Amino acid sequence: MHALGLLLGAAALGYALTAYLAVLRSRNVAPVPPAAGRRPVTVLKPLCGAEPGLAEALRSLCAQDYPPLQIVCGVQDAADPALEVVHALRAEYPNREIEVVVDATRHGYSAKVSNLINMMRVARHDWLVLADADVHVPPGYLEGVCAPLADPTVGIVTCPYRGRPAHTRGWAGLCSRLGALFVNDWFMPSVRVAALFGSRDFAFGATIALRRAALEGFGGFAAIADQLADDYRIGELTRRQGLRTVLSHVVVDTGIDERTLRQLAQHETRWLRTIRAVRPAGYAAAGVTFSIPVALLGWSLTADAPTAVGLLLATALARVMLHFAAGDPQPAEAAAWRGLWLLPVSDLLGFLLWCWGFAAREVQWRQSRYRVARDGSARPIT
Repeated sequence: MHALGLLLGAAALGYALTAYLAVLRSRNVAPVPPAAGRRPVTVLKPLCGAEPGLAEALRSLCAQDYPPLQIVCGVQDAADPALEVVHALRAEYPNREIEVVVDATRHGYSAKVSNLINMMRVARHDWLVLADADVHVPPGYLEGVCAPLADPTVGIVTCPYRGRPAHTRGWAGLCSRLGALFVNDWFMPSVRVAALFGSRDFAFGATIALRRAALEGFGGFAAIADQLADDYRIGELTRRQGLRTVLSHVVVDTGIDERTLRQLAQHETRWLRTIRAVRPAGYAAAGVTFSIPVALLGWSLTADAPTAVGLLLATALARVMLHFAAGDPQPAEAAAWRGLWLLPVSDLLGFLLWCWGFAAREVQWRQSRYRVARDGSARPIT
């Protein structure tokens, strides 16, 4: 037990330091120089409901200095409140080509992918960018994510992203802040570590840019109509064609809207069980990435040995360093330091949900429950 405790403590410290260095290294990634002349781009935005920040997210896309650009927004219900937001933006940007598709046709169990299939009939351009509804993009976003597509060996370009709490006060503020920590301090640093060691087995719904030929090469969106991890499968299926995945230097923001601990747990459980379905070995090894609980467990097994105490303190320091390196580059100093007590809470919650992820394959997705199969596909539970 003593040796196991020291091993856990050393592993937790080693991962926290590696993640910190990987995040620092990612800041020095040089952008791919844009190709001569801009290729026309169609951006596909599947929508469902007027999520918090939807107008600002769509406005950040409309404001891109990238002609020619076609934006396609799709919903499956003519009464969807997202349509009001889209129509207001069309009036605000009369010179921007914004198409709206309203189509309830279902092509599989994934409502999002069905939406994308319906939207493709109006997509005019051969370079496509898929982005989740709540993604807020910076200036130069389209130029940055599309530049690598000029290389014929590139299959998709995907963007890292940063979670932004949609709420700041009360219980909703606490839950959305914990959700943002899950994204910023756990998930994205783990991606950075994988990239540091050469892995490109990822793709994120925050942004996927690809050529129409690559999409058609694996059968189009119909090939992933039942997939819960549709973004991951797009990356996997393009790589099967011998094409590369590029992790862009562009970082986008996504809103974190969990208002209750139940919603937060359901979202993170869906995330974790999806990872378990598509990457079982990686998921099993991911326990060490929750550094503070793992270091505490190691310390408890050593009966308070001085070495274990030192490893625990060093891990806590490395965890704080990772938090400041991975979070908002310009946070309010007082707020940043006041929020440090949330780090062990976030890590402990993530670790417990990671353990719970082994217990079953059921997930909650919006108003429905699904069972995730070993191939990542989802079947509704009736």
